[in-house]
Amino acid sequence: MTVPNVNPSAVGGLLFIVSGPSGVGKDALLARLFAQLPGVVRSVSATTREARSGETDGIDYHFVSRAQFEADIAAEQFYEYAAYGVNLYGTPLAPVARQRAQGLDVILKIEVQGARTVRALASDAVLIFIAPPSMAELERRLRGRGTDDENHVIERLRIAQQELDCIGDYDYCIVNDDFEQAYDALYSVIVAERHRIRKSESSGTVKLQ
Repeated sequence: MTVPNVNPSAVGGLLFIVSGPSGVGKDALLARLFAQLPGVVRSVSATTREARSGETDGIDYHFVSRAQFEADIAAEQFYEYAAYGVNLYGTPLAPVARQRAQGLDVILKIEVQGARTVRALASDAVLIFIAPPSMAELERRLRGRGTDDENHVIERLRIAQQELDCIGDYDYCIVNDDFEQAYDALYSVIVAERHRIRKSESSGTVKLQ
């Protein structure tokens, strides 16, 4: 079956939010999705931090000055934003709107609080939570990475439990126990949403998706 390069909907591309605890496998799942499913793109975040070696502006991040970032906050140009350390990170509105207008389905990989903020601004967003099969398995994966010291592992597990408590805010929950099955589920959700019949809340008319 040939999958079109853009969403054929008359209302443009869809907006997906993918969240889940650190170590659950979001990056690996999305990397394959972007490589194998045409018409799906990731949202590129904006940040005030300096570009690292090998990073490209507009591909890895939109690198902007703090003054510009704060001006964009004042102009309400972000879906959501947050401070991490001394730097600011956010999801710009305009690039996502342009991509959706082109018929591209846009995926935002953001944490739970950011997902709530985006849905408040974009009620049509589809929220997908990637969950571990158990907290014990998540702990095993975090320790197996060997990138965090004990305090960081404990903190990540604490945050993970808080995130898992918010699953009810999401439309789909995909348990990443077996990678292939989890990927098939994620792929299927995107394709199914492309074919969902959507009705206008104001008129009740059907919009083909």
